[in-house]
Amino acid sequence: MDSGRAEIAVAGSSAALLSSEIATSLSGRAWRVLLHPFSFEEALRHQGRAVPAEPASIRMRERPSLERAFLDWLQVGGYPQVQGLDPPIRGQILRDYVDIALFRDVVDRHQVSNVAGLRWIVRQLLGNAGSRFSAEKFLAALKSHGIAIAKDTVHQILGYLEDCFLVRLVWMESRSERQRMVNPRKSYPADMGLIPVFDRTGKANLGHALETAVLLELERRNFRVTYVRTAEGYEVDFLARSVTGESELIQVCGDLPESGTLDREFRALDAASGQFPRARKRLLTLRRSDILDEAPAGVEVQPAYECFLERSPPS
Repeated sequence: MDSGRAEIAVAGSSAALLSSEIATSLSGRAWRVLLHPFSFEEALRHQGRAVPAEPASIRMRERPSLERAFLDWLQVGGYPQVQGLDPPIRGQILRDYVDIALFRDVVDRHQVSNVAGLRWIVRQLLGNAGSRFSAEKFLAALKSHGIAIAKDTVHQILGYLEDCFLVRLVWMESRSERQRMVNPRKSYPADMGLIPVFDRTGKANLGHALETAVLLELERRNFRVTYVRTAEGYEVDFLARSVTGESELIQVCGDLPESGTLDREFRALDAASGQFPRARKRLLTLRRSDILDEAPAGVEVQPAYECFLERSPPS
């Protein structure tokens, strides 16, 4: 190793060293690779299923089975250990994952003493994918539950949870750093399978799971992701920028589209395209049957799983 060329892969818990600290310890001669739970394609391969070479090659008779697998993946998530397990066992394993991350990577590492406040914040973030994070609202809710916590501590905990890959944060798109800082961030769990474990409504929440899956897929493809709030008050779920400079406005529609819902999604894309005229506009749905013949010119509508199975990142 001293005299020849060698490549070393370092993996393991972040409790001892975060990825940035590993790079520092190696004097900067490191390349960080973020490992996500199974993508949809990886989940299919894990099940021994055939993966279409290209989305366009999916046959009509194959589509129902593929869509059922996609809906199952949105509910189960991508953690390898829980694939194929019954919901009660899967839920217990995922709760254990979260507890281990909390106590090893947050409590022990950062000496967080307010464990009750930490647990409450984690439940809210993991059970409400795509929600806007407001420290003021969290503080008010914690106070109503009799939990005292400082505002700075709430922001610190949010950073800790992102560092240990329990949550992913998306900032609002803005050229002004001040405006970016004062507007709420949107939070997502690190895997869709965590949503039903921590959501208390009892609903399927496929829309939240789909939005989370789209964000994680964009991360896998090395896109830089923000969300867009237009001057008219519309919101676009994601503005994704590739390393080569292409950009894409993405709206995620997980509910069966009614005319009013679709009109709202299309209006948001149209308003945002005024700010980003070169961005590709895309609406992603759960199923092929959700697609109606009423998309405005310039807006691509497709099932999200087709996007996920594209061999190259969207340009």
